[in-house]
Amino acid sequence: MGDLSHSYFKYELIHECKKTGARAGVLHTPHGDIETPIFMPVGTNSTVKTLTNYHLEQTGAQIILANSYHLYLRAGTDLIKSFGTIHDWMNWHKPILTDSGGFQVFSLANLRKITEDGVKFKDSKDGKEHYINPEISMQIQEDIGADIIMAFDECAPYPCSYEDAKKAMERTHRWLERCFKAHNNPKQALFPIVQGAFFDDLRLESAKIIASFDAVGYAIGGVSVGEPTEMKNHIVEITAPLLPKDKPRYLMGVGTPQDLLDGVLRGIDMFDCVLPTRNARHGSFFTYEGRKIIKNKEFEKDAGALDENCDCYACKNHSRAYIRHLYRCGESTSQTLLSIHNTQFLIDFMKKARIAILNDEYDKFLAKYYDNFKIA
Repeated sequence: MGDLSHSYFKYELIHECKKTGARAGVLHTPHGDIETPIFMPVGTNSTVKTLTNYHLEQTGAQIILANSYHLYLRAGTDLIKSFGTIHDWMNWHKPILTDSGGFQVFSLANLRKITEDGVKFKDSKDGKEHYINPEISMQIQEDIGADIIMAFDECAPYPCSYEDAKKAMERTHRWLERCFKAHNNPKQALFPIVQGAFFDDLRLESAKIIASFDAVGYAIGGVSVGEPTEMKNHIVEITAPLLPKDKPRYLMGVGTPQDLLDGVLRGIDMFDCVLPTRNARHGSFFTYEGRKIIKNKEFEKDAGALDENCDCYACKNHSRAYIRHLYRCGESTSQTLLSIHNTQFLIDFMKKARIAILNDEYDKFLAKYYDNFKIA
């Protein structure tokens, strides 16, 4: 079974690093081209927290995410559709990807009930009951109108039993067939999602089944849910090679610098995470020497930029001492400045990785930065 969207989307694998196999490519979409590997900022409620679209443009963001589960609940798909698409709604006319909401629904634990047809759940904010199944998820995402949409899947928790992981994986595959049958808009690319928790045989089985669908791109889900880094890397390492080489590979919900380095090394093209803005709200920021905490005493009189190698708005215009002062005073501008920096840092980090790949030097890039970001 295939996607309708191949006439509107095309992926070009430009180069593979001769020493590592890391990939550089371009994904052509109706709203513009995406150079990979790429970090995609997350705008859950149709905005990246604390940032305006102008800020996002300045960071060099090529594509952003929104979450169909949250937008379905608030503002509602009818309102968004009345504006045209989510691009018109939020006035962002570059590519957008929407998550199906599967992860959010299944993370509700005691507030949801899974059946073969779909999931009944309660809104954690107002207690109202809702129901989403593959067909409804496709309709929600079609109404929102993003360029890339995700299949409705069941994400097994970590840890979980083999039996539960197998049931969730098999249901994900059955739901995927329903998603493709319900997918009607050729200007939206539907990405299937590999599941199988942390069991090698299930992951291999899922990857082979997912790869049998003629999609524009493919995702690996169900990682970054509390598992050790080594376990995540192993799952990606055995799974990614089974996905079509000439299609983009998306590792969902992953975005620390270490995760990006690890993922690119294992053939991943696309990443997303809320980390840049979440870290900013907690006062931490990325540098090429590692992660730093702005409220630390060492920055009290520091006239330097957050990172001397960064040309983001925050680094070009303000000192560490000034941003530290704002943060300690509870000024929201500090969160905006740190969010601008963290977001652009990860986007630029992947641009630098891409250059290294094109020059067959990703091994040197990896060696230069990996230890700076390694999480013990």
